[in-house]
Amino acid sequence: MTVKTIGLDLAKDVFQVHGISENGRVIFNKTIKRKKLLGFFEALPPCVIGMEACGSAHYWGRELRKLGHDARLMPASYVKPYVKRGKTDAVDAEAICEAVRRPTMRFVEVKSEDQQALLSVHRSRDLVVRQRTQVANMIRSLLREFGHVLPTGIEALTAFAKKHLDGEHPDMPELANGILGTQCYQLLGLNERIAGYTRLIEQHALLDANARRLMRMPGIGPITASALVATIGDAKQFRTGRDLAAWLGLTPLNKSSGGKERLGKITKKGDRYLRKLLVVGMTSRALLARTHPERVDIWTANIVADKPLRLATVAMANKAARVVWVMLTKKQEYRQPAF
Repeated sequence: MTVKTIGLDLAKDVFQVHGISENGRVIFNKTIKRKKLLGFFEALPPCVIGMEACGSAHYWGRELRKLGHDARLMPASYVKPYVKRGKTDAVDAEAICEAVRRPTMRFVEVKSEDQQALLSVHRSRDLVVRQRTQVANMIRSLLREFGHVLPTGIEALTAFAKKHLDGEHPDMPELANGILGTQCYQLLGLNERIAGYTRLIEQHALLDANARRLMRMPGIGPITASALVATIGDAKQFRTGRDLAAWLGLTPLNKSSGGKERLGKITKKGDRYLRKLLVVGMTSRALLARTHPERVDIWTANIVADKPLRLATVAMANKAARVVWVMLTKKQEYRQPAF
């Protein structure tokens, strides 16, 4: 009997595979060591292989497709309802095998090596930015303990750190100034790392045609454009622009029942990093509309004037996601809205 569908539960070393025939009969459900996994699938005829979109899933997806199999990735939250009871590798593999056969299942596009390499730069930069925020908060809190308050903004903190390392120490005990010096040195080092990652991202964005196209849209710079292209590629896995906006968690949460439509806050599902970049970019656009409404389109000026700032920026990010979908799927240039 020929196996047609396989559920593969990924792990570090021991993988669980659950294979069924075309009529749903179980052919095998067993564990395989990592070093023998590709050899096992190489001996099988081409079939559908389902996996959860987790760590190393994109790598295995690429390798299995090279062997002629139809590898499909699914969000783990979409697979969970098919787990019957308990929590074992065998049960998980069976649930994955069942989920991948559903006609309404939504799949995650397998990323290329270039996409994952570029995303590694974004993830590293995001990590260093968060580390810098922690160090900055530490410096500010230490100074407040001795009655010193710095102006807001990373620029003021960077300027203070440079002066401190040059010998301009605040009125504090020598021990505290020594600790403050190590924190200032660490802050300046993190600034250099962020600047290096930013330059690398900007260089790659300028080399990519899709990223250059997206950068022509107001509120989208090289970091956002690069992250969008590296994450969603040509965006053809989304049927409409609204699907992309919903995947980013920028659409309202729908709790309608009994014929009554109830829309709440945005869902905040999907890629948090992309959603943050879009909202931050549209925030800068909204602030420009408040100070110089003549420099933005009429739609942006109206929504900023009529709505609270955060509500307006989220609505602008929602619309930006839909425009991004059109620009990537149809290869169109950005056009200023007429209204």
